[in-house]
Amino acid sequence: MYIKRILLIIVLVGVVVGGIFAYTVYSAIFSPNTAFENKEAYLLVRSDATFEDVKKDIAPLLEDVASFISVAERKDYVSNIKPGHFVIKKGMNNNDIINTIRSKNKPVKIAFNNQERIEDLAGRIATQIEADSLSLLLAMKDPNFLKVNGFTDQTALTMYIPNSYELYWNISAKGFRDRMLKEHKRFWNDTRMAKAKLLKMTPEEVYTVASIVHKETAKVEERPRVAGVYLNRINKGIKLDADPTIIFALKKKADDWDMVIKRVLYKDLEIESPYNTYRNAGIPPGPIFMPDISAIDAVLNAEKHSYYYFVADIERFGYHKFAKTLSQHNANSAAYKRWISNQGVRR
Repeated sequence: MYIKRILLIIVLVGVVVGGIFAYTVYSAIFSPNTAFENKEAYLLVRSDATFEDVKKDIAPLLEDVASFISVAERKDYVSNIKPGHFVIKKGMNNNDIINTIRSKNKPVKIAFNNQERIEDLAGRIATQIEADSLSLLLAMKDPNFLKVNGFTDQTALTMYIPNSYELYWNISAKGFRDRMLKEHKRFWNDTRMAKAKLLKMTPEEVYTVASIVHKETAKVEERPRVAGVYLNRINKGIKLDADPTIIFALKKKADDWDMVIKRVLYKDLEIESPYNTYRNAGIPPGPIFMPDISAIDAVLNAEKHSYYYFVADIERFGYHKFAKTLSQHNANSAAYKRWISNQGVRR
């Protein structure tokens, strides 16, 4: 009788201990384990991350790091780290968290526009995906890639259409570049290609003219008219005489891309550069800026008119006065020069 009682006690203790253990395991796996107040938080796991890296980054999001580690070990996540951008939702348990960061890499939305050079674009993208600016720049300027796809070092920027795109945060530099090539081909659809063909221009030339148009006017509604002026000059074999190309040439020669030039001087027009449209006829060898899509489409849908000149309108700031004759333009230009001199703008 005594032995039976001891055995019963042992069994009961075993049941209690087992229950406590089961409850502990269940709690570790299935109890909520988030410490943030927002509806969701984000975790970025690099391609070379170790479990120690993941622990460090995810710790501020958790109530109980020890239970997370325990479940991670049980589910063999420790030796099977997956890179990416992951969304942790408030109230998730360790089981859900591990499943999420192991298999639910979420795309991120990136955006870029108005970059002056391919180097600037690489830097901008590097702030939005895992790849660093150097690896991006090397991929973007790879001579073999450019040659195979019909680009040059001068036209490399034309491959990138400013917009917002959805892609994986851990995409490689080459992967990003290749994705942008696909977007470039998608942008230059049959309709746009047909319009470029009517202008007797390549997509790279359209992009380059658009970069000048964009720099000339911030007014989207005015861009088709400005584009029409440049197309008229191109068709007549008249030099573009575009001040923004001079500014670009000056920056490029000085290798000073932070240089601020508010006024182009007569001496600047003599700069030796293929981008100097006061000395060289035709379209520059590449864009001087990344134009908005509105500027690209402004060139493709340029206003048909007889204007060959324009100058800033001192009565409607941001807009321009257009002229059909040089004498009319000279009068408009003289008024503008008097005004800008009165403002004290020397450079």
